Amino acid sequence: MMDDALRQRIESTVGQAPVVLFMKGTKNFPQCGFSAKVVEILKSQSVEFRDVNILADEGLRQGLKEYSNWPTFPQLYANGKLVGGCDIVTSLHESGQLTEALAK
Repeated sequence: MMDDALRQRIESTVGQAPVVLFMKGTKNFPQCGFSAKVVEILKSQSVEFRDVNILADEGLRQGLKEYSNWPTFPQLYANGKLVGGCDIVTSLHESGQLTEALAK
């Protein structure tokens, strides 16, 4: 069970930018293929986003899985809401709906 301090930290992080990507590595140095793919998609659409390296904080990494009810990374948030992981972001991008999903 996630403690209140971690929940508040996650909510604060998600609220610090309109688009936040919890990923393995950083946007300048992704450390997994799925994270690299989402970064590539966001950059191709000129989306400004905050990156959070979940490999640097095991507590955050585990807490996010519970917070989002999403077991894998990366996790993309827009306006405080989970958009999804690599497969969903890729699908939204390919269908032309990513810009709309990020604006909601």
